[in-house]
Amino acid sequence: MTIIRSLVFGLCAAGLSSLAIAGGSVHFIEPVDGATVAQEFAVRMGAEGIKVQASGALMDGTGHHHLIIDGKPIAAGVAVPADDTHLHFGKGQTETTLKLAPGQHTLTLQFADGLHQSYGPDLSQTITVTVK
Repeated sequence: MTIIRSLVFGLCAAGLSSLAIAGGSVHFIEPVDGATVAQEFAVRMGAEGIKVQASGALMDGTGHHHLIIDGKPIAAGVAVPADDTHLHFGKGQTETTLKLAPGQHTLTLQFADGLHQSYGPDLSQTITVTVK
């Protein structure tokens, strides 16, 4: 098992290098940083220089979105947790609807490979929204 994990991590690190060199990035299309939103609101996620693809396979230059609520980007090579504050979009989705309590929240868009291992802070974006 350790050998397999080392091999997978090595593949992810190689993918990270090629994505970083290619200038890949992720961003929020909606909402924008500093927006005031209703308790239920739409989130649209974008990517440039990389291909959004369903999870399950490791393919160079591809991955899928994760949305972290009130958290920070995940270090490169670390699997994104699956819980109420780390939402996975492993089918390649680029849109969702969130429902949050009133107040200020951070949303971090984190791109990860086919095995949900983060490409790191360089392929993330964090915004702040105020829920009314």
